[in-house]
Formats: sequence, C-alpha cells, structure tokens
Amino acid sequence: MLKNITVFSLFIVLTLAPIRAESRLMTLHDCMEYAISKSTKIKIQKADISDKRLEIRDAVLSAFTPVVNASTYAYYNFGRSIDPQTNTYFNQTSFHNNYSLSAYIDLFDGLSAVNNIKISKTGLLISQSQEKQIEADICLAVMEAYYNVVYYSRLCIVYKNLVKDAEQALSLAKKQEELGVKGYADVIQMEADLADRQYDVISTENMATDQLMTLKALLFWDEDEELNVDQSLPDFIEESFDPEMITLLAMDNNPEVKMAAWNVESSKRELRVAKWSLLPTVTLYGGWNTSYYTYSGYMAESYRNQFRNNMGEYIELGFTVPLYNRLKGVANIQKKKHAYNNARLELDQKKMDIEMEVKRAVQDCEGASMAYLQSLRKSSVQEEAFRLNQKKLEQGLISPLEFQTANNNYLKGKSDELNSLLKYLIKQAVVKYYSGIDYINQF
Repeated sequence: MLKNITVFSLFIVLTLAPIRAESRLMTLHDCMEYAISKSTKIKIQKADISDKRLEIRDAVLSAFTPVVNASTYAYYNFGRSIDPQTNTYFNQTSFHNNYSLSAYIDLFDGLSAVNNIKISKTGLLISQSQEKQIEADICLAVMEAYYNVVYYSRLCIVYKNLVKDAEQALSLAKKQEELGVKGYADVIQMEADLADRQYDVISTENMATDQLMTLKALLFWDEDEELNVDQSLPDFIEESFDPEMITLLAMDNNPEVKMAAWNVESSKRELRVAKWSLLPTVTLYGGWNTSYYTYSGYMAESYRNQFRNNMGEYIELGFTVPLYNRLKGVANIQKKKHAYNNARLELDQKKMDIEMEVKRAVQDCEGASMAYLQSLRKSSVQEEAFRLNQKKLEQGLISPLEFQTANNNYLKGKSDELNSLLKYLIKQAVVKYYSGIDYINQF
C-alpha cells in the first residue's frame, strides 16, 4: 500500500511540475504603468498631494469656522483664601471647581484667510504637476532602457544567424581544403571569423542582460523573477511637426511651465497677504463659564445649584491695530516682493527653455527620420552585397578577408538601421509629449 502511495505521489509531482505560471509578456506601456505604480518617488509625491488637500481643508476651516476651546480645573486651597460668596478672608481648606467654554472668529483679517485658501489650492495644483513631471521622467527613462533591451536582443539574433553562416562556411572550407581548392590559411581565417562572431554573440548577450537589469531597477522588479519584454516595434511612420504650434501646446500643457506659472500666482497672493497684514483685524469673542466651591464649616449650596447660579456668559468684539512690530511686517513685504519677482523671472526662463527644447526636439526628430530612411537603404544594399559575397566565397571567387569586410559592413548596416529606428521612436515620443500627449498614452 505504501509503495502505491509513493508511486501515485511521484506521478502527481511529475504531472504538475511543468504547469508553471509563465511571466506575462511586458509591452512598453505595461512597463511604464508598472514602473509608475511601484515608484517610491510617486508614492512620496502622492503623500505630498494628500498633505496639500489637508492644507486646503485647514484654510477653509480657518476662514469660515470659529476656534472653540473648553476647559475645566479643580483644586484644593490650603491656607488663607477669599470666600466668593461674602468676599471675606477665611483660613479653612477650600475646594474650587471651574468650567468654561470659549470661542472666537476673525471677522476681518485683511482677507488673509481667503488668500490662504487660494494659496493652498495653488499648492495642490503645483504638487499635482510635480507628480505629472515625475511620471514623465520615469516613462522616458523606462522607454530608453526598454529600447536598449530590444536593440541588443535583436542584434544578438543577427549575430547568432551569422554564427550559423560562419559555421557552414567553415565546414565548406574544410571540405574544399581536403579537395585542394582552398589552402590551410583560408581555413584558419574562417575559424577566426567564426570566433569573432561567437565573441560578438556573448558580448551582445551580456549587454542585453545589463540593460535588462537597468530596466528591472526602474520597474522595481524582483531580480529573481523573469522579465519577458515584448520585442515587437511599431511601424515607422514619418511625421512632420510644426515647432510653433507645438511650442504653444507645450506652454499650455507642460508640467514645468504650469508649476512656474502657479508659483507666480502663489507668490503674488503671498505678497497680498503680507501687505494686508498691516491692516487692523476685527475678532468676535464669546464664552460661558460656571464654578463650584466649598470649605470646612461652610454650608455650601448643592453642586447643581451652584453650577446653575454661578453661570455666566460674555460676548466681546476686539479691534487690533498693528502699530509697531520691529519692522517685521515691512521686511516681510520686501521678501515677498523679491519672491514674486523671482517667480516671474523663473517663469520667463522656463518658457524660453521649453521653446528651445521643442525646437531641438523637432529638429532631432526630423534628423532621426532622415537617418533611419538612409540607414534602411544602406542596410538593404549591404545585405544584398553580403549574400552575393557569401555565394562568391562558396565558389572560391573571393578570399575570406574580402568576405569578412562584407560581413562587417552588413553587421554595421543592420546595427545602424535598428539604432536609428529606436532613436527616431524616442525623439518622436518626446515631440508628442511636448504637444500634450503623455508618454504612457502614446503606446
């Protein structure tokens, strides 16, 4: 019976062993989405956004709701004291218990509370734009690493195919040497070519592994978990862009420009708050209190009666004029003026930087497009030349050195074609980003 159970258990293990959850093929969009969801910078920024929302809530409550305080105390007094009832001194130990409730609200504070609400809302918009900027930086870094993985992975396939061709060529050369058609030097040269191609395969695989590790780091991917990257690339679509139109769109949509503009608005309102802080403030106060007391030998009223009879209320209207505070208000106004002027200068500088970046991005995209089309033609010609020289080598019409030159030209053509395509895709994505399309929404 035990033997049958063991055999059955082994059958179950062997049957279920191949059934493993294969890792999902990650597209570029998947990688960007995953990186954003795992990024510590995004999590920190989301916490900051949550804080900004709390600041808005606090500003609204500060502007439209009173401050309410409640207090109570109880104490024994040992020694001489005053009788609250007769207002005479006595020396007995006494007990006192007091309750109070107070509230106040600013009726006019130079509109500081209203401006603080607007400043808090602007701070939230700035924080949200910072999140957008962080997402854009993450997506761009992921896209570059992703395309590097695709580049070296595809290049490795080309090298492996050339290794097969070199192995076939070496096998043919050895047979031709036996027949006396080729010499020993030619065979050695063919072996050297094969060794070069095998070295290129190993080197390219190492580069692909290194870039995959970089991509995993950006994704916060578990190093022990396999990451399968979709190596398919979008078709080449040549597009023309209007730099002036894209510049206008960037001024309206770019997070950095928005942050600079909102910093100007926030600095302007802070300057207003600083100026209006020199105005008088009007505050409304109100309160209620009651108390209880007793001492030895005194026939005090009950706690309930004293709580009711000693009850009192008050209402007060306060008017405060800031006359002299060691010129702190004047100094604060000057600082806010400088901050406001600096914010405007930073906005102008940011607009100039974005305009130059857009022109450079459009120019780079157009240059990458022309480079890719040229590399495509060059690669096609070099591949045709390689195939022809491969046939000539088999027929003994060219030397191995001449074939190696054609082989190297073919490799360079393929490498340049793939590299220029990936560069164009990145440059194209950057231009579209400036036109208002987020990186993650482009794929």
